Amino acid sequence: MLPQNEISIMSLSNLREQIDSIDEQLVALLNRRAELSIEVGKSKAGDPNPRIFAPERERDILNRLQALHGDGALPKEALIAIFREIISASISLQRPITIAYWGPPGTWTHVAARKRFGSSALYHDCPSIAEVFGEVERDRVDFGVVPVENSTEGVVNSTLDMFHDSKLKICAEVYVPIEQNLLTHAEKLSDVRRLYTFGQPLSQCRRWVDTNLPGVEIIEVMPTSKAAERAASDPEGAAIATKQASEVYGVPVRYTQIDDNPNNRTRFIVIGRNEPPPTGQDKTSILFAVKNEPGSLGRALRAFEAQNVNLTMIASRPSRNAAWEYVQFADCQGHEQDIAVQQTLDLLRVHSIYTTVLGSYPEG
Repeated sequence: MLPQNEISIMSLSNLREQIDSIDEQLVALLNRRAELSIEVGKSKAGDPNPRIFAPERERDILNRLQALHGDGALPKEALIAIFREIISASISLQRPITIAYWGPPGTWTHVAARKRFGSSALYHDCPSIAEVFGEVERDRVDFGVVPVENSTEGVVNSTLDMFHDSKLKICAEVYVPIEQNLLTHAEKLSDVRRLYTFGQPLSQCRRWVDTNLPGVEIIEVMPTSKAAERAASDPEGAAIATKQASEVYGVPVRYTQIDDNPNNRTRFIVIGRNEPPPTGQDKTSILFAVKNEPGSLGRALRAFEAQNVNLTMIASRPSRNAAWEYVQFADCQGHEQDIAVQQTLDLLRVHSIYTTVLGSYPEG
């Protein structure tokens, strides 16, 4: 009889041989999938406006894969991440896709863009949200990614305000769990004299900062990756930023998960000229303005109730047309082509000065 250790070595060797055999099959299948993706690209050659980004198709793929996965050993999150990269690589075989985001590298918007488009896309960082819109409008990039709403701090006003004049559409959304971290070269919290951050991240970590860094000088720097860059060159400085920013700028993560709310997450939108078809699980974003008279907003909002359309978000912003007048940004469930949403929009137009659909897209 063989000793137990020899049996274990033989068993391990056999398992590794099986893994090697599966890897060979995976490589062959991935290459075949890539060849088919190239053929898909060729089939679009005659289309004057080919859709290189189809979020509804991607969601169908991921939903089907999760159903096939069942109770498999591979975590579903890992399965999705793997196929996000496969899809990203497949799109790049047809034509490289270029994404503008609010940068520099290491921001949460950068994290969101990579989560949505994968590592095979080409990324272009912009110094402001307005510049992201500008790059897409000037056709210098295919799509832009910007933050629009945080679960604890509410809407991102600078993003909403861009839609006053922009003709771009919202064509997808992505939610990112926000885990704020303290980055610093200082060995102890008592050595930190300056904290580089800005409004939203500081608000999300206010209790932690007040408790652990009382009296520290707050220096406003935005976005988070810029704050990390400042902290990297300041031995007594710290920043609230992402782990990715730590890697990019070489400043250690001293404390993780310093958010006051562990369920904090941010919603990002993809802007472009795509108009995805209905999927059965969609969201429509709307911009509208009502007359400055008693009850006008209430009458407008009853359009959603009348058609049993769920209003998921509404925010008011100052109008650019006149002082003390406001426009409303709203999200509702359903697609612009759905009958209930169409009827809601018809009623909304009756009770508003103007109504603009900013986009219908698959729910994140």
